Amino acid sequence: MAEARTRRIESEIQRVLSELISRGVKDPRVGNVTITAVSLAADMGVAKVFFTPFASRNPAEEVQIGLTSAGGYLRGEIGRRLRLRHAPRLEFVIDDTVDKAAHLTGLINRAVASDRASGTAEEGAAGRSDARESDADKP
Repeated sequence: MAEARTRRIESEIQRVLSELISRGVKDPRVGNVTITAVSLAADMGVAKVFFTPFASRNPAEEVQIGLTSAGGYLRGEIGRRLRLRHAPRLEFVIDDTVDKAAHLTGLINRAVASDRASGTAEEGAAGRSDARESDADKP
């Protein structure tokens, strides 16, 4: 029961934050941000907010600083909009899973290409040795 409530609150925090950041935060360091996930502590005192900068001129660390400085405003608005007695403290974490996934995909693609290249070379060598054997069998 409590777990379902926690998930629901996480989802609502993510929705409200997405709206607030795009419309309410005027800090130029923030720009366009995608909130990818929210993880609420068991005591609901802290919410880790995972974000990805989207087409930002600023490095992710600058965006994180901008979000942290707007944290008080965001926390207050979350408390008001969700009618929470105690709004959680917000910790902004750069979500690098997309970068990690792209890196792993690149590694897999290179390994597959390498296997195909070595497989083609092996098939060619095997084909040449088969041709020699069949030529040797001819009278």
